[in-house]
Amino acid sequence: MTENILGTILEGAKKNMKKACDHLESELAKLRTGRAHASLLDDIRVDHYGSSVPISQIANISIPDARTIFIKPWEKKVLSEIEKDIRSSKLGLNPQNNGDSLVLKIPQQTEEGRKEVVKKAKNEVEKIKMSVRNCRRDANAVIKKLEKEKKISKDEMKKSEDEVQKLTDDFIKNIDLILEKKEKEIMKI
Repeated sequence: MTENILGTILEGAKKNMKKACDHLESELAKLRTGRAHASLLDDIRVDHYGSSVPISQIANISIPDARTIFIKPWEKKVLSEIEKDIRSSKLGLNPQNNGDSLVLKIPQQTEEGRKEVVKKAKNEVEKIKMSVRNCRRDANAVIKKLEKEKKISKDEMKKSEDEVQKLTDDFIKNIDLILEKKEKEIMKI
């Protein structure tokens, strides 16, 4: 029975650490790398019939080349709203309106600009590492409580804490690999 409890604790910690890594990947995907990708527009929401919706829900988004995003709304009347919301976003992009669609040209980033994006990525990675460590702390607290209540032995507690630490180390290593890959992508000209 104690193995079931400890397994549940370990699975819960693993699930929470995985959520943190998934969140990291989605946040890093939003960073400008100097290359066009649809996820740049994920945070931009447009008022459509009284609801705030992502652009991807009211338009086709395509990437014809590495520096261009093409947006064709399903309803022509929302074109100016999309254009306005892109201009007012923190992306710093200036859409070209050709009557029935928008073209976004992604400018080449400077060396300084790329270093600034890498800095943002590293900050996001540190937040996620902290989140993973908090998952470890929470799991270990539950394990120690079980030992204090005499539901598990000291040996089981130590073994479980070692497993949680190994899991934490694996996730931290994975996070470092994600950052390394993103950093190469950002710094690539």
